[in-house]
Amino acid sequence: MRTGIRRQASGVIVMALLAGCASAPRPAVRAEAPARIEKPAAPASTRPGGYYQDDGPGANPPPNLEAIPDAEPKVEPLQKFANRPYVALGQTYVPDTSGKPYQARGIASWYGKKFHGQRTSSGEPYDMYGMTAAHPTLPIPSYVRVTNVKNGKSVIVRINDRGPFHADRVIDLSYTAAYKLGIVQNGSGLVEVESIDPAQWSPTAAPAIAATPTTVTAAVEKPQSLAAPSNEGYWLQLGAFSVQANAEQLLAKLKTELGALSESVRIQAVEGLYRLRAGPYKSSGEASDAALQLQRLTNIQPVLLR
Repeated sequence: MRTGIRRQASGVIVMALLAGCASAPRPAVRAEAPARIEKPAAPASTRPGGYYQDDGPGANPPPNLEAIPDAEPKVEPLQKFANRPYVALGQTYVPDTSGKPYQARGIASWYGKKFHGQRTSSGEPYDMYGMTAAHPTLPIPSYVRVTNVKNGKSVIVRINDRGPFHADRVIDLSYTAAYKLGIVQNGSGLVEVESIDPAQWSPTAAPAIAATPTTVTAAVEKPQSLAAPSNEGYWLQLGAFSVQANAEQLLAKLKTELGALSESVRIQAVEGLYRLRAGPYKSSGEASDAALQLQRLTNIQPVLLR
């Protein structure tokens, strides 16, 4: 009797153990996450308009943005991480490091104080007063000439950031680059973008003409003869350009604004740049008085040179 009960009990225990094993949860299998392309920190080009409402020009910009020289193209090694494929706003971008020529026409926007000092895609801090720009796919670093189609003004900038990520925009400029092109007030403008091969570049290379000449451009039909640099007396610098035609355009504009006063303004080639200067003046006081008059008539703050 006890033997039968023991056997029966043993059978019940075995059945219970089998049932328990059948109902026990299975260990979870860890699935590997799919490969993901990291999205870089987006510059101000993700904004809907010319710039964010809380972005814009700085409170104390340099005294003469026109005098800030263009970027000077030079051969540089491409940055490894800044030229990898990436995703921004749901779209994949593949930087083109082939070195083939690039030319495009479209809308340029700009970004300012909101991003000043922040890290760009190149790892360098963004300087809104430098001559730089952001582009979705051009190599980092690389150089392009940007020409305002409306007024013919042209600048050279260094690509060190990614953006803009909007189908209707081709480039995102620094504040100074946009200022020199004359698109700061509108927030954006139609431009022509042309890549520059640093190995083939020279300061005297002629800019691409992307627009029908305006009245100012038409007034400069032939290159102006350059004045010999002089260290005598005091001079007022009104601008410095890597392309002579840009200096000539500003000079032609100043002639219409200054009248007889423009006779003291001339272009001097110094250290690879075309510098627009007024002078010479016999004393710093005379130069300061002229600077005040020039600023009142042209809204340009001259830089005093000795």
